Amino acid sequence: MSFSPLIDDLIESLRCLPGVGRKSAQRMALHILERNRDGGAVLAHSLTLALEKVGRCNQCRTHSETPVCRMCNHPERDVSKLCIVETPADVLAIEHGAGFKGLYFVLMGHLSPMDGIGPKELGLDVLLQRAQESTLEEIIIATNPTIEGDATAHFIHQQLQSLSVNVTRIAHGVPIGGELEFVDGGTLAHAFAGRKSYS
Repeated sequence: MSFSPLIDDLIESLRCLPGVGRKSAQRMALHILERNRDGGAVLAHSLTLALEKVGRCNQCRTHSETPVCRMCNHPERDVSKLCIVETPADVLAIEHGAGFKGLYFVLMGHLSPMDGIGPKELGLDVLLQRAQESTLEEIIIATNPTIEGDATAHFIHQQLQSLSVNVTRIAHGVPIGGELEFVDGGTLAHAFAGRKSYS
């Protein structure tokens, strides 16, 4: 059995969200239609506005409604330290748990040639230019401790070797195969404290 075409379209649209299957999408769609049409209208408006207005920060590449995000513009950030992460969610995880006060560079993924994601898609040309033109003292590579994250970290380290900047990688405490956004604050703080230089 299927619903009307509009309801079926709504259910299918909700399935674009991660972890949402047909049953969950159906429950959400019916809840909006049966009990919270006002909430659905607010959701639709917020989603439309975000898709129209949110782009990327010109400096760190995270999501931003302005050319330079609030964090990059913040006068109290330590501009001598740059932390490289895979996603905006990783920035939030580090901000809430590691006590890091430097700046960020968000790759928006990791190297994955099979998916067509190479250095250009990760903005590594922008990263190298930024590293060459700034007065950075330390670049912390905080990609996820997965096979792809480690490969990305190794590639970035190779690209930065010619620069006179200390390149470190977060080490202890983050489980192999884990993702930063799911690591608790204490573990993340320990990983940052135990970071090591590439040799």
